[in-house]
Amino acid sequence: MLQLDSTDIRILQLLQIDARLTNKEIADKLGKTVTPIYERIKWLEQEGYIQRYVAVLDKNKIDKNLVAYTNVQLKEHSHPMLKAFERDIVKFDEVMECNHMTGIYDYLLKIVVKNMNEYQGFIVNKLAKLPNIGTVQSGFVMTEVKHETAYTISLPEKKSKK
Repeated sequence: MLQLDSTDIRILQLLQIDARLTNKEIADKLGKTVTPIYERIKWLEQEGYIQRYVAVLDKNKIDKNLVAYTNVQLKEHSHPMLKAFERDIVKFDEVMECNHMTGIYDYLLKIVVKNMNEYQGFIVNKLAKLPNIGTVQSGFVMTEVKHETAYTISLPEKKSKK
């Protein structure tokens, strides 16, 4: 991994807050000229620090009112069976996140749907039809207390010389 400097980190912080900032606006905020800021942003994109630019939507305004965190335990844990599950689960629009986990369950899914009927339809007509599904256990979000999309980024600490 290449080392980020304070300018790179500040650019990433600003873009996480507002990805619509122009290169000129970023340059002004950092006291720099536009060309080096443009070049740094292109480099950050090429190196994969910036993967994409998105709009964060209010899920309730688009009628996605039910959020479930669903634990999935597979029956068999061979590499081909794990990869088959991953290949299948990413195709479902209802699944917003899928994480391979340690512990009793193999995967944690974040499922976002309109209501409980839609969730039941997803479980019965999609998830349960996948091969190798063992146990499924869900918890439902009652109130979203905190939802962040921006990561805290800081310069690595310098090692002191003895």
